[in-house]
Amino acid sequence: MQPFTTVTGAAAPLPAANVDTDVIMPKQFLKGIDRAGLDRGAFHDLRFAPDGSPRPDFVLNRPGWEETRFLVVGPNFGCGSSREHAVWGLLQLGIRAIIGTTFAGIFADNAANNGLLLVSLDPGAVSALLARAADPEGNRLTVDLPGETILAGDGTRHPFEIPPSRKDTLIRGVDAIGTTLDRAAEIRAFEARHHAAQPWLAR
Repeated sequence: MQPFTTVTGAAAPLPAANVDTDVIMPKQFLKGIDRAGLDRGAFHDLRFAPDGSPRPDFVLNRPGWEETRFLVVGPNFGCGSSREHAVWGLLQLGIRAIIGTTFAGIFADNAANNGLLLVSLDPGAVSALLARAADPEGNRLTVDLPGETILAGDGTRHPFEIPPSRKDTLIRGVDAIGTTLDRAAEIRAFEARHHAAQPWLAR
């Protein structure tokens, strides 16, 4: 996974509540045998008209949000089906963090397992960041994961909390396998002791 330390970039507002994974990644993009092309699938029906042309009214297609790195979203973002493709597509689109009040549980797990930072803030802070994100002249944020702080363009700081283990894996860019390999020496030592104590067990 790509490590996340301090990232600065544009934020886009998506204030609707209960944006589900069918909206984030429509079902027609689940047919592939790999992850290729999922950036086009992210928010496809919101971003593109039936003829494939970009919808000019959708925020990610508008000037000032061309290289969005953060989404500021409404409550219960990522609800619906468990499709991991939703997270893969957001990452391919360049999204590094999503800021909101609440996130669906399976979506949050998929995000953690793939290096997408989810930041939960109180409704007042999210409202303030939604207002900043809606202004193309002031929509840049800096997310400092080691310092657990979001810095808005007007100098306002929004502290957040994240479980230490999740913070560590995001900063180092390691997944669950990587964290297991951190303890490879301990695992091999246990195996050696176990087989020495019970030699009749097949190796």
